[in-house]
Amino acid sequence: MKKYFYILGGLQALTAIGAIPAGYGYLSDITGKNMGVSTDLLMNSPLDSFLLPGLFLLIVNGFANAAGAYLSFTRNRFAGHSGIILGLLLSIWILIQVYWISLTSFLQPLFLVIGLVNIYLSWRILRGVS
Repeated sequence: MKKYFYILGGLQALTAIGAIPAGYGYLSDITGKNMGVSTDLLMNSPLDSFLLPGLFLLIVNGFANAAGAYLSFTRNRFAGHSGIILGLLLSIWILIQVYWISLTSFLQPLFLVIGLVNIYLSWRILRGVS
């Protein structure tokens, strides 16, 4: 059982490490130019800047996953619940992203898999299955 907590925490930490600088980058320039993209990427979405994606990346995929990693590494009783929520949010985030801007990077399917693995590991933790 212990291994599920550590694998979940590692995936959450990896997500946070990627999302925090990306979120900050989009928030520091909501046009996306500093991140090497253009708002043209958003033309099929309801968004006209990278403000909301930047906030979501920083707060949910970044800081919340860092907190989730802490819960997982400390084997807190809420680690499974937070893991399911964060895994669902990450998976939905990626699915919406691909729907609106299409598949543009290998990171999209990678993080979709990470989100789904988070859900699975969290479910195993909640069930107490070793």
